[in-house]
Amino acid sequence: MSAVVEAARGWIGTPYVHQASAKGAGTDCLGLLRGVWRELLGAEPAAVPAYSRDWGETGGDELLLAAGRTHLRQRPLGLPLSGDVLLFRMRDRAIAKHVGIQARIGSEASFIHAYTGHGVIESPLSNAWARRVVARFAFPMENE
Repeated sequence: MSAVVEAARGWIGTPYVHQASAKGAGTDCLGLLRGVWRELLGAEPAAVPAYSRDWGETGGDELLLAAGRTHLRQRPLGLPLSGDVLLFRMRDRAIAKHVGIQARIGSEASFIHAYTGHGVIESPLSNAWARRVVARFAFPMENE
């Protein structure tokens, strides 16, 4: 199993808390990614400024996509690997604002994410979710 997936699964059950990144206490989707980074790579590569629940929607800035390109390795959309970081657009023509980690691939594909009202869960990467994926990234040490 991928070290990224193993670390992310350790967060399952953590409640959803906006802007948090504390395993077992609370996290949002970005906080989950940040926590997995800290577990595997140490200090986070950049400070994350405070953000609102609707961040980026008014200005249309692709902040998550830009951060992914800066700190992670971009991967082809059509070649999924366990441990990939997934960026989602929740609506057509909206900015990418949800993050998850690919757990299983193939016919039983799944991803781990922190979701409002659910906390950190592993969900099937159903067609409804898969069609929203706009970018795939790998942690600098993953999938080399």
